[in-house]
Amino acid sequence: MSQYHIDQLVTMKKGHPCGANRWRIIRIGMDIRIKCENCGRSVLIPRSRFERRVKQINNDD
Repeated sequence: MSQYHIDQLVTMKKGHPCGANRWRIIRIGMDIRIKCENCGRSVLIPRSRFERRVKQINNDD
């Protein structure tokens, strides 16, 4: 079972160019789509790369 859920907040190791590093998961599959909480930009990342780059899973939503 996956430890990631839709609408869950995660902190990435590398920040977004807008200055934020908190992202909301909006799609889960072979690829994971995340949306920046600061500027609203969404990015599609392969699951393997996403799992390497996640720093923290924020369960407090």
